[in-house]
Amino acid sequence: MRSSTQKRFFKGIWVAIILLIALTISTVALWYESVAVEGNVFQTGTVSINLNDGEPVVTKKELLFKPGTTLEKEFFIENNSTMDVYYRVYFENATGSAAEVLEVTLKNGDEVLFDGKVAELTKDIAESSKNFLHVDETVWLTAVFHMPEEAGNALQKASLHFDVCADAVQTKNNPDRLFE
Repeated sequence: MRSSTQKRFFKGIWVAIILLIALTISTVALWYESVAVEGNVFQTGTVSINLNDGEPVVTKKELLFKPGTTLEKEFFIENNSTMDVYYRVYFENATGSAAEVLEVTLKNGDEVLFDGKVAELTKDIAESSKNFLHVDETVWLTAVFHMPEEAGNALQKASLHFDVCADAVQTKNNPDRLFE
């Protein structure tokens, strides 16, 4: 007759053998599943854009507007990513009383990306261009700033500050052009 210690020892060996068999079966099944599924290829990459080589789109001296004044500025966005991207342009930190009055039209060729006041073109409002940028492609955009005649002399000492910003997001698996 076996002692209780021997019974526990053999019972433990059988449990270990059963667990080893279960682990082997699940490992083989997982390996087979990952090898057998075709078309599951994942690519990684980077999204990176160059906005006007970091140079200001508009300088402080150019922001001296009188009623009726129009300023047209060209700038570019270059896709330095490893994939095609959608892009959007917007203003951050738009401050000063002139931000609520100064009109801006942002265009990509004939396509109008935005038409409104400087203060209105925020990250939440900005839409992506209908066209995307291919890898290493550069697109030239035009910003047309206009101070309406009806602004009058009330804004003679008004201030204005804004940062021109751009975001990009991959096109692959992103048909809705989501930037979040």
